Formats: sequence, structure tokens, C-alpha cells
Amino acid sequence: MTEHTLTVAGVAVDPRHWIGGERVASAGTFTDVSPIDGRALGEIARGTPAEAAAAVAAAKAAFPAWAATPRAERARILHAIADGVEKRLEELAIVETTDNGALLRSHRRGVMPRVAHNFRFFADWSLTLDHEDFETRGHTNHVSWDPAGPCVLITPWNAPLMLATWKIAPALAAGNTVVLKPAEWSPLTASLLADIAAEAGLPAGVLNVVQGYGSEIGDALTSHPDVRRISFTGSVPTARRIAASAAPHLTPLSLELGGKSPLLVFADADLDLAVDLAVEQYDNAGQVCLAATRILVEETVAEEFTRRFVAKAGALVQGDPREEATDIGPTIHPRQLDRIDGFVRRAVEAGARVVIGGHRVDERSYAPTLLTEVAQDSEIVQEEVFGPVLTLQTFADEDEAVRLADDTRFGLAATLVTGDRERADRVTGRLTAGTVWVNCFFVRDLKAPFGGSRHSGVGREGGTWSFDFYCDLKNTVTAPKGWNDHG
Repeated sequence: MTEHTLTVAGVAVDPRHWIGGERVASAGTFTDVSPIDGRALGEIARGTPAEAAAAVAAAKAAFPAWAATPRAERARILHAIADGVEKRLEELAIVETTDNGALLRSHRRGVMPRVAHNFRFFADWSLTLDHEDFETRGHTNHVSWDPAGPCVLITPWNAPLMLATWKIAPALAAGNTVVLKPAEWSPLTASLLADIAAEAGLPAGVLNVVQGYGSEIGDALTSHPDVRRISFTGSVPTARRIAASAAPHLTPLSLELGGKSPLLVFADADLDLAVDLAVEQYDNAGQVCLAATRILVEETVAEEFTRRFVAKAGALVQGDPREEATDIGPTIHPRQLDRIDGFVRRAVEAGARVVIGGHRVDERSYAPTLLTEVAQDSEIVQEEVFGPVLTLQTFADEDEAVRLADDTRFGLAATLVTGDRERADRVTGRLTAGTVWVNCFFVRDLKAPFGGSRHSGVGREGGTWSFDFYCDLKNTVTAPKGWNDHG
């Protein structure tokens, strides 16, 4: 414990930046507040362009040695980081729940184990990177994945550590160094990860963490000429600013920008399954980029679907996310709660009917909401709310279902529920989405490509796709002659 250390849910957390293997303070701070009860958790170092530049400089200085480290040794250190995550899993879970309000049971059973898995998977996958050599008129082609350089990773608040390590792990496994900028509404587990990485033997400067507001340090990071990759998860407007900032240096970008995903329910579907999947969209208080917030139901079963949905959703328990029985916790921040409420109020004013919810539960939470009688071109159908708000529309046939599903500017994911395999094949082939789930939801494999189409993003990560992004691919062509062999 030091004079700088915060105690959060009984866990010591250092609120300073982590730059070049050392804790670094800033002249200013910002207050981190728990969404559970509005209590101030402590003052966090508020980064400036000076700290951002220092972090990039540290990453640049550490890059040559880390890039030259054999893949197997890099993998060994990443596995040691995963060991550290598993050792401190309970601490990470309670700190993140306190910091962002997501369910403690989910952090314990799913999210934090996935954090460790991120490191193990990409460590092991890096050892498999290989492309069979091939011949061109007697010349040999050899493909290699070369480390790109310092990477800036900018991550959101809804699943802070899991989404950060989804980027950090492949970047490090590829031989790059990293500057992580966590969301200012949920910065704490990023600081704990820096400690874990250092204890695992990650060299100084390979991972750096700079906290603060994107409006104050974002440009200093994304416009820096020494940054070789930028990966961002967040909103479309912020992505546009990042792209403009990165453009002068042509810095490659990977952007995951959320969506307005549909859930299509056909009359031949298992309605109980369809209802279960629809109610699941309230997970994490609706603060999930992949959530299928637009429910599209074939009109012949819409009434029965709605009846079952209302009954199922009515059994959800809303409350303290630290309690085992709680299904829906608080919204991350009062500003986000106001935003959600504004969307619903404007929708109702425009003619939408509230089936359930439609109101604040208290100053921290919003009731699970379902709206019907919404126009396809309305704000509530077209724009991402990022809260526990779903809309329900009906369709007459397959063509109309696809038309409604694809009629937004997004294309991150889609979910389809049907008992007809041929229909599933037809419809999934017509949908615009980076991921389509059929009779299931949120089944994710790190080997699979992940990303969105249209305004849902640029690029894909996962498996080899991650290394294609975080590396410079090189093809070496060697002639069969010209060697001075003295064997």
C-alpha cells in the first residue's frame, strides 16, 4: 500500500498511469464513481498530451527488444499473465462490478475467465502462424507476420477488461508494444492488469496504460507518428474523429462501432427459445454492442410471442449487481441514463406504445422496456440506444423480414430463430452482418472473425485475422540460383 493507493471493494488499486514500467501521476485527476450507489471510488490520474506522448515513447523504446523476443517466449509470458488473472480473478471481478455495475456473477463465471482465455488463446495461436511456401516459376514465396510497432488501443466501459485484453493479447503476441487508453467511466481493472503483467515478467514499456478523457488525450495518441496500429471500440462519431486524426500518417485502423442488430422470429420457430433469446438482450442492462434490440416477428405469431415475452421479462430481477439473484444492474452513468430516457420519451411522443417499462426505476437504473408501433424510419429503430430498450415490429414474409432487418446504417450482428434449415440458409445469406446466430445468441469463438459491416466498423479481428491486423505481412521471394555455396 502507498499513499497513492485506492481501496475499492477491499482491493488495492493504484490510480496512476503505468508508463515504461513505472507509476506516473498527473497534475490533475478525475473522480471515478460507482454506478451501483453513486459513491466516489477515488481520484484517477487525468492524462494530458504529455503523458500520452511519454507512453508512446516508452512503447517505441521497448518495441525492438520485444519484437525480437522469440514467439515461444512471448507466449510463455502471456500465459503467465493469464495465470495472474486467474489468481486474482475474484479481486478483478468485484472491482469491475463496483466500477461499471455489471453483474458480479457474470464477472466471476464468464467475463474474467474469458480475460485469461484471451491471453492463452492468442499466445498459442501466435505459435501456429504459418503459410505453406509456394513456387512461382522456380522461385520460393515465403509469407511471414512481422511485428508492426507501437499500438494504441482504446476500449469501452461496458466490458472493460475483457474487451481490452481481446486487443492487448494479440497485439503483444504478435510482438508489438501497447498503449492502452481505458474508458474514463471504468478505468480500474486496467490498472490492476498492469500490475499483473509486470509480475508476470512483461518487460517495461511493452504495456502502458494512460487514463483520462478522450477529448484531452485521444488526439495525442491517435495522431502520433510513431503509432503503427489503432484499435477502437466505441461510437461512430468518435471513430470518425480517430480516423481523421490517424489519416495524415495513414495509420491502419480496426474499428468496432456497435449496432442496431435485428432478431428475426419466424412462425416455424420454437417460440420459447425465441422468447429466451429476446429477453437475453437485456443482459448487462442492455449495454452490449451485439444486442439484438430490434425484434422482428412474423405477424401470425406476434401476439403469442409478445404474451410469452412479457411474462418472461416480468420475472427479471433488477437491483444490486453484487447480489446473486439480480438479473439487471444499474446503468453505467447518469448521463447514459438520461440518454436512454430521452430516446424512449421521444419514441412515445412519436407514437410508440410502451408494452413494458418505459421509465426510470431510480436515479441509477432504467426498467427493461419493450416498444411497439414504431416506424421503420424512426429514431428508436435506427439509432443505438445502448440500454435495456427493445422494439418489436412484425413482418408478413421472408422478403419483408430481410428488408426490415437490413434497413439501418449498421451491420454488426443478427439473430435468426426458425425451424426450417433451408430458410436459415437463405436468410443468413441475405443479411448484412459481421456475425449471424441461428437459434442461439452470443456464442463466440476466438478463432472466428469479429467485426461489423457498414457503420458498425472497419476490419475484422479474431484468430489469424487479429494477426493480419497487428502485423505487417511480408512475402519473401527467393530465386533458385545465385548462391555461393562452399559445402
